[in-house]
Amino acid sequence: MQQALDFLVLYAACYAGMLALYFGQGWVMLWLNARHPERRIQPERDGSSRARVEIIQSVKSLLVTSFCLAGGIFVQLQGWTLFPAFKLSIWSFAAMFMVSIVLFDAWFYWFHRLMHTRLFYRHHLWHHRSVAPTVWSNYSDSLADAFVMQSYYLIAPMVLPLHPVVLIAHRLYDHINGQIGHSGFEYFSGPAARFPSPFVCTTFHDQHHEKFQGNYANFFSVWDRICGTLDPDYETKSKRLERANSTPPEPT
Repeated sequence: MQQALDFLVLYAACYAGMLALYFGQGWVMLWLNARHPERRIQPERDGSSRARVEIIQSVKSLLVTSFCLAGGIFVQLQGWTLFPAFKLSIWSFAAMFMVSIVLFDAWFYWFHRLMHTRLFYRHHLWHHRSVAPTVWSNYSDSLADAFVMQSYYLIAPMVLPLHPVVLIAHRLYDHINGQIGHSGFEYFSGPAARFPSPFVCTTFHDQHHEKFQGNYANFFSVWDRICGTLDPDYETKSKRLERANSTPPEPT
């Protein structure tokens, strides 16, 4: 009984934290985007009319994401794992954080492609109703879709020596990256977002929403390059947006 209560308290804390981050970062980015309308990636589309339905669905979907995170933390704290967590230090934190990020990117790529198959796409369809994504689109998923993509946070601590602090840091990084990636405005296009760098810019995921396929990964372009699913216009569009955003606006 005490374990169930402890989990519920942890679950509630994770959910409250996720909601605070969702709305906090969302409002900051809306303010920033309003100051830079020239950075909109799809200037012919404005997805803000879907904000209300995306927020409502995200509040529901975050229940699933928070459950997975709370579950992963809880099983590690309880010792219900194959391996105990590494003793926390600067080096162990950095090493396990990078391992977790790389593994999650592979998880995300392959399960994302699975959700695009005929058998499972009905669960992923809700997310793709946001053709021009906004800061509110990141968690606008069906509950089944959310569990498939976010259950990494529940399963990984069972088989990896992930300290709860590492798992929380990973989830925080994933949240910030995801909300930026769905913002619809480009601030990070540059050489570091193109080959041979493995990193991507906001345009990477925005193209996935615009075209409904390609660019399936989350943090890196490696899997899409290896498997031939990188949008053929990604590099060109990234360069074009970099040039456009580096040109000072003409005085009015």
